[in-house]
Amino acid sequence: MLGLVEITPWHWAGFILAVIFFIALDLGLFHRGSSVIKFKEAIVWSTIWFTLALAFAGLMLYWRGHEEAVQFVTGYLIELSLSLDNLLVIAVIFSTFRVPAEFQYRVLVWGILGALVMRGAMIIGGAALIQRFEWVLYFFGAFLVFAGIKMLFAGKDHVEPEKNLVVRLARKLFPVAPALAGNKFLTRFNGKNALTPLALVLLVIETTDLLFAVDSVPAVFSVTRNAFIVFTSNVFAILGLRSLYFLLAGALGLFRYLKIGLSIVLVFIGGKMLLDPHETAAKWYQLEISTGVSLLVVAAIISISIALSVTAARREKEFAK
Repeated sequence: MLGLVEITPWHWAGFILAVIFFIALDLGLFHRGSSVIKFKEAIVWSTIWFTLALAFAGLMLYWRGHEEAVQFVTGYLIELSLSLDNLLVIAVIFSTFRVPAEFQYRVLVWGILGALVMRGAMIIGGAALIQRFEWVLYFFGAFLVFAGIKMLFAGKDHVEPEKNLVVRLARKLFPVAPALAGNKFLTRFNGKNALTPLALVLLVIETTDLLFAVDSVPAVFSVTRNAFIVFTSNVFAILGLRSLYFLLAGALGLFRYLKIGLSIVLVFIGGKMLLDPHETAAKWYQLEISTGVSLLVVAAIISISIALSVTAARREKEFAK
């Protein structure tokens, strides 16, 4: 690396266009119709997206140096970890609406497109807010600690579509067909254009992701204030969610200790934001935690929670014999 490459609007545009191209290629070539994603295919696509994320980390290392490459990997791991909880909720949503397996991939793709737009807006807004009011970082930190504690004592995931404000508003503004119309979001009902139940599922997933983004976006800002790193790490994690869902769909219920692990991660990240040195903080109040240490801590917490979950499930299976 000869020198740091300045991130320009062209880098943003190039990255966004590349994402749009891959999604269009996915929808237009690999998954044009409705199909059930098999386990082997999910492994292949999960590996592809993970490899692309690591390749991008390599580019960051070449362009921007070791520190920002580690920041990207840490942000990616944090976002991917928090997204695991999102997968649990998505599984509940599909089950509640009884969405056939062959339609689930299409819903996830369009849900992810909406998530990219919403998170992009939140990241740009958050970066501008932090740049102008640095004390907002303390608010983010306190909020993440609160969210982590709340998650620790929260009950099981459940979905109540009739209480979803967006779904209720959609039902008031548009007619809704009583049955699915294949994998379509719009259909004709009583001579009028109408939403299908699949469109309501998409709305629930979008609003759910927005709630998760309220936690995950500030969490990545604990690693870096660079909006480009925050955005790209979020995008890679979100793009890998589709295949990761089908890879883990049959085993999501086994991750019983995942919520505990994620709650600890949120509390750790929030605490890091509260204690890390900022210009507005008193020196005695500062405790610097490097990005490398953060990466190791988050990876260890998630690994331990998953390992304990798998071990507990195996023991129960052995006792049941």
